Amino acid sequence: MSAGARPLVTVYSETNEKTGSAIHLPAVFKAPIRPDIVNFVHMNMAKNRRHPYAVSKEAGHQTSAESWGTGRAVARIPRVRGGGTHRSGQGAFGNMCRGGRMFAPTKTWRRWHRKINVNQRRYAICSAIAATGIPSLVMSKGHRIEEIPEVPLVVSDKVQEYTKTKQAVQFLRKVKAWSDIQRAGKGKMRNRRRIQRLGPVVVYRKDQGLTRAFRNIPGVETINVDKLNLLRLAPGGHVGRFIIWTEGAFKRLDALYGTWTKKSSKKKNYNLPMHKMTSTDLARMLKDPRIRKVMRPANTKVQRYVLKKNPLKNIRVMVRMNPYAAVLRRKQFLYQEKRKKEKEAHLMKNEDFQFLKIKRKNQLLQLKRKKLRLRAKQEKERRM
Repeated sequence: MSAGARPLVTVYSETNEKTGSAIHLPAVFKAPIRPDIVNFVHMNMAKNRRHPYAVSKEAGHQTSAESWGTGRAVARIPRVRGGGTHRSGQGAFGNMCRGGRMFAPTKTWRRWHRKINVNQRRYAICSAIAATGIPSLVMSKGHRIEEIPEVPLVVSDKVQEYTKTKQAVQFLRKVKAWSDIQRAGKGKMRNRRRIQRLGPVVVYRKDQGLTRAFRNIPGVETINVDKLNLLRLAPGGHVGRFIIWTEGAFKRLDALYGTWTKKSSKKKNYNLPMHKMTSTDLARMLKDPRIRKVMRPANTKVQRYVLKKNPLKNIRVMVRMNPYAAVLRRKQFLYQEKRKKEKEAHLMKNEDFQFLKIKRKNQLLQLKRKKLRLRAKQEKERRM
């Protein structure tokens, strides 16, 4: 069941027992989940931790070298001067040479960091928080939450008073979150031994020793609710991090992000992003009489476009433009027929033409007989 379908969330004690109190689900858990925005913002935020680096300005050019030119049966790359050593005559400077500079040497003035739109960053955090309330998304991220009593998991504020790691470990065992910390993996394969799987993140309202208690447990992170960071809520740019909320932090969310009907009291002129569709049952909405009443009738008019034709190639289009074109075309046709008949009559009087005509006819007959004989021979060979 999604987080948005439950109006109340139960508060659990540090011993995983129901305290009897329940909290209204903050509106941020019903915000639209946009993995594309989360991934984009995470990618840009991760770039802001980079340190500039570059190779030396003189690297690869700390030698005296000059090209030998053409005609020496060797490449035209610059070569080290001098003699008496193997280094002389070797290629230099180029990125394909040993001891040469790299291609496009790195510079410290590269654009390392990225500016991120504030509203877009807040949208990503709202989406990440909303995804943490859906068990299927949390499990798809790889977290072991099969025995967790409820998602989102809200515990009492007494957890904020922990100062010892053994108290934190005991608490995680009680709420059945310890299995998520001890997830097994193929650690020896391809350098995975040194990669730490991320467990739950504990979101607190006041630090009364909580950070000292949880900081030495591998994979567990802590963060203040007023300083929520997308790099912690959606590591790798993937939504669905397992979060353990304290009661005070959970109640703080409505004041931080608003409730659609009421703006945020901590962020100036900010409210939660709206859904593209509040109801996905589109077929029922279109059949609703209240909606059909204000809808315009379907546009059944078919607009046909006239295909433009070339009048020089299409006689009908030419006649439509110039009615006298039909008369000209008729005269031209009659003149051609007349010329054809005159030409044939002239050729019939010529004896040489008659002889050539008969000779050509005989050649065609011989060629036809030859083809028939060849075909008969092939048929005979096929039967044999």
